[in-house]
Amino acid sequence: MVVDARSGAEDGTAAPQGKGERRKRPMWIEIPVLVAVALVLAFLIKTFLLQAFLIPSGSMQNTLQLNDRVLVDKLTPWFGSEPERGEVVVFRDPADWLANSPVPEPNAFQNVLGFIGLMPAAGEKHLIKRVIGVAGDTVECTGTGPLKVNGHPLDEPYVYPGNTPCSPDPAGQFKVTVPPGSLWVMGDHRQASLDSRYHQNDPHAGMVPLTDVVGRAVVIAWPVPHWSTLPVPDTFEQPSLTP
Repeated sequence: MVVDARSGAEDGTAAPQGKGERRKRPMWIEIPVLVAVALVLAFLIKTFLLQAFLIPSGSMQNTLQLNDRVLVDKLTPWFGSEPERGEVVVFRDPADWLANSPVPEPNAFQNVLGFIGLMPAAGEKHLIKRVIGVAGDTVECTGTGPLKVNGHPLDEPYVYPGNTPCSPDPAGQFKVTVPPGSLWVMGDHRQASLDSRYHQNDPHAGMVPLTDVVGRAVVIAWPVPHWSTLPVPDTFEQPSLTP
């Protein structure tokens, strides 16, 4: 009896293909499948983990520059974490804060890429500011500052050079207590930021509801020379700030 060593068949015919072996799919099938998987993963990351946002104004200079791209952490809020003092957060427009600021309309391609998170969100009404007060805090400004939280003055090295911590105009002079479920936010470019101070007559009295917060900005991702993390400044780590 002769055994064909190449096939393992006794009669010289080819052995049947093993069960563990699979025929390779044609490239014209594999590529669309891989693209579809990548798009689904990108969408899930954008929805539950990270999302890119474009900085459309100079209200957060010099921390953030015009047209910077930041990555926003959307995961921690799912575990019940709430924004803390000093964090830079992205939030949905709570009460037509952007009514006088036209938002450019994205084209169809930008809409698709924005939907899956492959480019910064375009055409959406979001704002980015620094959290100054959380529920229970009393925030106040008198004269040109310093800004006080629960009676304690803040050392604010992140305020735009040449700006004062408090603006001497009427809206810039205030003393407010943040209600439960809300935030008081301000831009680092104090004299060029239409933040909580300038919306005290809206339905939320200038506060940002926690339900409108998208997440915390954690990294400046683009352009490369601006790459940086966005940590909480030391001034907010004072235990004495807690009311």
